[in-house]
Amino acid sequence: MLEYFLGSYIITIVGLIGAYLWGEHVHSGSGLACVFIAIVLGILEISLSFDNAVVNAMKLEKMSHKWRTRFLTWGIIIAVFGMRFLFPILVVSIFAKLSMLEVANIALTNADKYAYYLHQTHAPIVTFGGMFLIMLFLNYFFDHKKETHWIKYIEAPLSHLDHIKGIEIVISLFMLLVTQNFVPVEQKLHVMIAGISGIITYLLIDGFTHYLEKHEEMRLAKCATGAAGCTGLVSFLYLELIDASFSLDGVLGAFALSKDIIIISIGLAIGAMFVRSLTIMLVEKKTLKQFLYLEHGAHWAIGALACLMLVSTVKEIPEAVTGGIGLAFILAALFSSIMHNKKMERLLAEGKTEEENA
Repeated sequence: MLEYFLGSYIITIVGLIGAYLWGEHVHSGSGLACVFIAIVLGILEISLSFDNAVVNAMKLEKMSHKWRTRFLTWGIIIAVFGMRFLFPILVVSIFAKLSMLEVANIALTNADKYAYYLHQTHAPIVTFGGMFLIMLFLNYFFDHKKETHWIKYIEAPLSHLDHIKGIEIVISLFMLLVTQNFVPVEQKLHVMIAGISGIITYLLIDGFTHYLEKHEEMRLAKCATGAAGCTGLVSFLYLELIDASFSLDGVLGAFALSKDIIIISIGLAIGAMFVRSLTIMLVEKKTLKQFLYLEHGAHWAIGALACLMLVSTVKEIPEAVTGGIGLAFILAALFSSIMHNKKMERLLAEGKTEEENA
């Protein structure tokens, strides 16, 4: 167990020391309070990301050891500095019509003003992430080749819908139209642009991944090695986008605990590292193969999270609700998997007994 989480423990120790020093630098005597907030934010990130870990593990199973390592090293840098720090600044910069340097300066020197700007851009941010995750959810269940079903009376009919070409795009656009109908007039265009961007981003990444995987399987003499490298890179980018979509809710929710972007980044970095370590453990221990319905539960959690993100454009959703629903799906799927395994063991034992009696 330690081998999987050693990096997470190191990041935690370094991060908490950094939080203490930053707190003392900003306001003498506030170091311990900043450490406490960073710990709470880390726990929040982990509790919101169990489904993220399972989905990431599904993709990582097909990747080489080299790219799994890069997922922990390069990936954590992108996840923390890119998605938890730079991405919100970029979005605020676009919608507030300020340069990124101005927004970064506001984030570091005027936390209240930055939180205000971020709140103003909440709807477009969560709409982008919500539509990306809706596409991920629908594409998983709309698959006639999918033979294993957890909630059979729902999943079996859904699996046949992929015969209707583009149905997941139609459903996603319909949900986007419904969502923008409820947001304030001044945000309608921004929400539509963000939502369509989320759909297009998913289609580009998913389509390019399938294209490269197909060519890799063909194993053409000259391109076999190059294709594998490209597929690893695209899969890596795909994972980072999934992580980004999952993290949007956590980044925005973190401002309820602190308005200091540095403390928020440290806290979410600690959580993100533990989630990535958990993902690697799931892959190395082949947990998804041991628990048949775990990936189903993760995708139901994704669907629920995506819907809650769209609802949050007009009504605030507590993080406890978001994380609780996702965790409930994961635990229910885990329980169902354990029961399935016991049933298979019992049937196997009964079969052996019958053979011995014969």
